[in-house]
Amino acid sequence: MVSISHHGAVQGVTGSCHQMTLASGEALLVDCGMFQGAESVNRELGERQIDFPLDDIKALVVTHCHIDHVGRIPFLLAAGFDGPIYATEATARLLPLVIEDAIKVGVSRDKNLITKVIQRLTQLLRPIPYDAWFSVEGLPQTRGRFRVAGHIMGSAYVEFDAQGERVLFSGDLGAPYAPLLSAPKSPYKADVVVIESTYGNKLHEGRRTRRKLLKSIIERCLKDRGTVLIPAFSIGRTQELLYEIEEIIHRAARKKQNKDQSKAAQSPWESIDVIVDSPLAAKFTQHYRDLRHLWDAEARKKLASGRHPLSFEQLITIEGHGDHLKLIQHLKSSGRPSIVIAASGMCAGGRIMNYLKELLPDSRTEVLFVGYQAQGTPGRDIQTYGPRGGYVFLDNKRIDIRAGVFTISGYSAHADQANLVNFIKRIYRKPKEIRVVHGDDEAKEALVKKLQSVVPDAHVWIPLA
Repeated sequence: MVSISHHGAVQGVTGSCHQMTLASGEALLVDCGMFQGAESVNRELGERQIDFPLDDIKALVVTHCHIDHVGRIPFLLAAGFDGPIYATEATARLLPLVIEDAIKVGVSRDKNLITKVIQRLTQLLRPIPYDAWFSVEGLPQTRGRFRVAGHIMGSAYVEFDAQGERVLFSGDLGAPYAPLLSAPKSPYKADVVVIESTYGNKLHEGRRTRRKLLKSIIERCLKDRGTVLIPAFSIGRTQELLYEIEEIIHRAARKKQNKDQSKAAQSPWESIDVIVDSPLAAKFTQHYRDLRHLWDAEARKKLASGRHPLSFEQLITIEGHGDHLKLIQHLKSSGRPSIVIAASGMCAGGRIMNYLKELLPDSRTEVLFVGYQAQGTPGRDIQTYGPRGGYVFLDNKRIDIRAGVFTISGYSAHADQANLVNFIKRIYRKPKEIRVVHGDDEAKEALVKKLQSVVPDAHVWIPLA
């Protein structure tokens, strides 16, 4: 029998890190993510980030490269870990970029240090194709397999055959019908499942509904002659938003073509600038384009028709910091219709902070949240208090919120409650044990109740450690 313990994502949503230990004592980690928001309080940099022994840990398996799943890898290496790091081929390609950025933002800008960490990471990485079984070095009679999770490019849930037992770690599961990526498919069997519950108590809007909401919110802002600010993670959400915005622009242009050109009024979508203000997001977007063989059939069909959903005419990328600051002042003074997508997704750093400081007090501005906002983050505060005309502290300065604040949960890269329940329901040979992690208390408790009704013979529970 294997045993499972947790070094994160049990008291909340961030810091995903799970340990699977064989009866013979050898162990592996699934993910090693950074804590964020309220969950990061009282956690110092350095050795305290890795507060568990590494003596028996032989390997690290990475489900995807969001920072809350990989952000502690530099500290893991510094603590002496030197085993293989398994990841899908796409994740192995993206991971060094994520880690380099994480070190620059949260640890050090020392180029020598960063180079050493990235070189060591690259040496340990083992890229694995989807659906291919691989033997886990150092763990006898243990093999793993990555399956499509549909969360971000390269994301996977991972199955282990460990000494005759089938153990599944969900990582982060994506929602069906998300743009660009194929939907996750349930495995044939599992004995033990560790499943995320970020939206375990919520249902997302359907894709058609969320696109209408996105269009209406942006058009409202255009009437106000302001800026739509969309805090988004550099990888995943940014690319999905670009894909959907290109679709809205394309439909608006096609609708105008079908009308009498002499009588058709100019569409606001003809003049809007779509700005990605994040060098890292721009790099990831290029990788998404390079990895188009992993896109779903709908996206590949658009490419075949000559459209470029991640590289269209009105898309502008901002690279330099000076250009970033000039753009903010230009938008503040001119009111030029613009959509700005910038990191970080939870407003806990990055270039979005400068936009928020300058534009939150402006009633022409709209802030649109399309992803989960963890407790204790500025994003959660803006989301909670903004609609009430409240305020938020950014870099210890009080900022009054006069901007409109909206949330569209359907653009979350996470599966909702129905998707999570269906994932378990469609496992043919049902698990005997289901551990619910990676969620706020309400989300975990709601998902447990739903799963107990679907798999009444399974032990469904919420681990604390």
